[in-house]
Amino acid sequence: MQGVSSHNPDQWLQSPLGAALLQLEVRVVEEALDGIFGEHCLQLGVWGEAREFTRFTRTQRCAVIGESLDGGPSAVGRYHRLPVESHSIDAVLLPHTLDFSDRPHEVLREVDRVLRPNGHIILLGFKPGGLWGLRRLVPGAGMPPGADHLISERRLRDWLKLLDMRIQGSRRYFFRWPIPRKSVSTSQKWEVRGQMLWPELAACYMLTAQKRVSTLTPVRPLWRRNPKVVGGLAEPSTRVSRIRFEKH
Repeated sequence: MQGVSSHNPDQWLQSPLGAALLQLEVRVVEEALDGIFGEHCLQLGVWGEAREFTRFTRTQRCAVIGESLDGGPSAVGRYHRLPVESHSIDAVLLPHTLDFSDRPHEVLREVDRVLRPNGHIILLGFKPGGLWGLRRLVPGAGMPPGADHLISERRLRDWLKLLDMRIQGSRRYFFRWPIPRKSVSTSQKWEVRGQMLWPELAACYMLTAQKRVSTLTPVRPLWRRNPKVVGGLAEPSTRVSRIRFEKH
């Protein structure tokens, strides 16, 4: 499948280091989703279990698109060619999705296309620098397999602004060395200290943004045709096996 890495990070997430990161990210995303309402929420990429994050959404329905059937996504498809109707989604969650994609610009453009005016986007990413930027100097340290396309927070902010997204907030988190261990402390004291004293050393960041309401009617190029869709979703095609929006 083009545009998406074929590597599966599940085994890494089951390690003590990965499990500690995922546990923290569940809390981070839960807080970010707390004030987002609407009809549809869409997650691109499975990070942990399929409903690891979407169980906290306050929208009426949610769905997860994955690159494979691993993890039980609602559908399998390409993130840069979403079979979803334009302006039909209230919130899109990308949990490290861009870290594994060699087409980040195209993925973000698709997210912008499917989002409704005032829709929200939540992105999780690994920082290229910080403590984990030293991983190549530490024997045994490493990223999840396939996370080869790290994007800095500053660059991602610029990309979102070019899409006329309003940056709403950012958070840097997970102050642990990227060294495999038999156990990793889940104490929050290092998180509190890190965010106060050494935010640049964080392993990850979260960006939240909101799509602005356009006052102009864009003229679409003749060569770009919208996919045939019904009720916000595409009919089964080569782009996706099936999307199932689940009610809460």
